[in-house]
Amino acid sequence: MLYVLRKWWRLLEDKCHVYQFYKIPQFNEHKQENQLYRKVSAYLNSIASTEDSDFVNLFSGNKSNEISLVLDPNRTVVDTFLSARLHWTNEKAQIDGSRALVLKIRRSDKRRVLRPYLQHILTVFDENEQRRREVKLYVNVRPEPDKNGRWISAPFTHPATMDAVGMDYDVKNKVKSDLESFLKSKQYYHRLGRVWKRSYLLYGPSGTGKSSFVAAMARFLCYDVYDVDLSKVSGDSDLKLLLLQTTNKSMIVIEDLDRYLAGKSTAVSLSGILNFMDGIVSCCGEERVMVFTMNGKDQVDPTVLRPGRVDVHVNFPPCDFSVFKYLADNYLGLKDHRLFPQVEEIFQTGSILSPAEVGEIMISNRSSPSRALKSVITALQNSNERSKAPQGLSESRSGRVSDESGDSGSLFGREGVQAMKDFRKLYGLLKMGSRRKNSADFDSLEKENSRHES
Repeated sequence: MLYVLRKWWRLLEDKCHVYQFYKIPQFNEHKQENQLYRKVSAYLNSIASTEDSDFVNLFSGNKSNEISLVLDPNRTVVDTFLSARLHWTNEKAQIDGSRALVLKIRRSDKRRVLRPYLQHILTVFDENEQRRREVKLYVNVRPEPDKNGRWISAPFTHPATMDAVGMDYDVKNKVKSDLESFLKSKQYYHRLGRVWKRSYLLYGPSGTGKSSFVAAMARFLCYDVYDVDLSKVSGDSDLKLLLLQTTNKSMIVIEDLDRYLAGKSTAVSLSGILNFMDGIVSCCGEERVMVFTMNGKDQVDPTVLRPGRVDVHVNFPPCDFSVFKYLADNYLGLKDHRLFPQVEEIFQTGSILSPAEVGEIMISNRSSPSRALKSVITALQNSNERSKAPQGLSESRSGRVSDESGDSGSLFGREGVQAMKDFRKLYGLLKMGSRRKNSADFDSLEKENSRHES
């Protein structure tokens, strides 16, 4: 009864011209597709009220795991914008089968809502298209006389996400919030008279997740990635040309920038790099994110790191206990374990491993979480021993890695003991040249080895 009364009330309102109607046909008078119809249709199929409609068609999308909702002909959905209710009907002509979308809006809301609402639809469509499009990775090649382009591309399929990267939770969220703020700040940057771009410095030792975080940023933004290899750049002018050939809505990356600044591995000067970061050429484009990675920034010229050239500094330290717990949950599905207190205690002694090293140990031992944790403990203890051992006599990294992947029921495992024996033999050869100088060190090492073997 209530449904019938509402239906009659809507008919009465229509007769009294309370509403105004706008039709968006699928094709124009030249039988060409109406782009506005396509965009509005895509918008309507993405809103929540379409899912609540009485009848909705399901189709597979462009990707294997994508499902699209399409409103059935002659069905109506209701959208809300600025407190106004807007009714959309998907009409299908009986004669030629042509389709049209009809918007019904109250006359009292038309002047206040119509134009902002249509602009809202176009904005949402552009954002959805940006998320759905295929992200590409571009790398620069050496100049060739028969080719104008300097970039070659491939689909960027890196699986890293913001949630999957193992790093400090608060730092990760701050970077994510900063990126979200940047995406919405076009008018703000223009009002300030500044180019709409943002630059980040990711610095820390190798294996701490800088490259994975770059990939996660690109996937979060849905930006194409331009990976600049400075060793293939012939000079300052060539670097400018590369920048001019990048597009808007892109991420421009230079990895290991400190290596190029310190050495002679590139023909680009310091001035050329500085102009690349914030010179006139860097202003020829908008909605860009620049990302630079370094192993350390202490030895870098401060002019490179000043605000404007680098806006956000993100530190990637070695693994600590909080990151370890995240990795254990992500890699092994462990939120807690009886060995966690022992791992935390070893971290507090100053033992150092990178997140990549911890992650690799967990991958190698993922079938046995307990064995994986014991292997991490072993690796941390080995790291601590190396830091205390005399320089030149510490265990090699390859020896520790092989120990990590083995069964670590004892403190070092069989491979670790064998590695220590090999080092003892090597040390015996060195001792023949300088017996007095090294006798004390050798004795202490001998005692330590016997203790581990026992």
